[in-house]
Amino acid sequence: MADVLAGAGLPVRTVRTLDEHAAAVLALAGPLAPVRVRLADARGRALAVDVRSAVDLPPWESSAMDGYAVRAADLHVGAVLDVADDVPAGDTRVVRVPAGAVVRIMTGAPVPDGADTVLPVELTDGGTRRVRIDGVVAAGAHVRRRGEDVGTGDVVLRAGDVLGPGAIGLLAATGHAHVEVHAAPRVAVLSTGSELVAPGVPLRHGQIHESNGPQLAAAAAAAGAEVVDVRCVTDDVDAVRAALNDLGARADVVVTTGGVSVGAYDVVRDALLADGTGELVHVRMQPGKPQAVGALADGTPVLALPGNPVSSFVSFEVFVRPLLRRMLGARDVHRRTLSAAAAEDLRSPAGRRQLLRARLDWTGGAPVAVPVGGPGSHLLGALARADALIDVPQDVTHVAAGDPVAVIDLREHDA
Repeated sequence: MADVLAGAGLPVRTVRTLDEHAAAVLALAGPLAPVRVRLADARGRALAVDVRSAVDLPPWESSAMDGYAVRAADLHVGAVLDVADDVPAGDTRVVRVPAGAVVRIMTGAPVPDGADTVLPVELTDGGTRRVRIDGVVAAGAHVRRRGEDVGTGDVVLRAGDVLGPGAIGLLAATGHAHVEVHAAPRVAVLSTGSELVAPGVPLRHGQIHESNGPQLAAAAAAAGAEVVDVRCVTDDVDAVRAALNDLGARADVVVTTGGVSVGAYDVVRDALLADGTGELVHVRMQPGKPQAVGALADGTPVLALPGNPVSSFVSFEVFVRPLLRRMLGARDVHRRTLSAAAAEDLRSPAGRRQLLRARLDWTGGAPVAVPVGGPGSHLLGALARADALIDVPQDVTHVAAGDPVAVIDLREHDA
């Protein structure tokens, strides 16, 4: 069970491991209600129900090659056979192959009645009226059998499957123009900090461009969420509370950055505690130790992340993204992990689970995890080059070069 910490004059803060806090965040919401959408709008959404095929696939025997539909018994090297007909793809006629003849056929076209084999054009002289057989194939070659891929009524995709391009193609091929999916979670992002100004605005002394909002909005969209607002407010508790209430009215989840540590101007912390719903959390991880969770009056969850850009990014990956995937209805809510060799010696603080930005090098065939950027949570320059997080357990303080390490794969994949 998590313990609690409190310092002189500081609010009580729950202490959790990364896994404990991730589980607590996941418990905040379940899959959203199903909606029916056009197939064209379904990419990245998770099925709410199993889907069965409405047709056989292929729906009839078809040719896998350009060539000639023929009875295998008529195939002999040197034989010259009449070409009785042509069948291109899309031909809806019922065609029959006479004994001792062939029908010229294109890839994907229906195999004529009476034929049991397709002879590739490369094994003939390519004749259009009569054709010479220069080579033979086994009986049944190059014929796609009706229903050999999918049969009518077969379950082709299951509830919780996230629809990537391949799944969209399968649904279309099996006769589905609409599908039942879970609604996409609506996300609002709120950055706090009086030092923040919009990108493109000239900086004055003490100011920085606001990057967490655009970064987290892009991450939420990539996770399958609908981003309804990205906003920035100054370090003012009343302004934060007003923004939270406004955003919560239009969002299923509000994500904030900044203002959750122990400073005098940590206004998100104070806003959540003032409303009586906030829980401050000290997570045994690096980066991303200070976290907070809360709920608005209507029950909308608020996930408060640290303000340092790298801490914010890592926190989103291990806490917010899994929740959004759960709300989306996805069966698998976590990023895939793999094993890689450490490219260099790694040091990690005792008692903290460290998540190091890294680049996966596949030059030698097997992945090697190459750290990028320094340990500072403010160092954004290398973040764009990272496509993985090296996951060092909290009881490990040293990893030698070449040792295997667990790696969270940040690359986007076909669902």
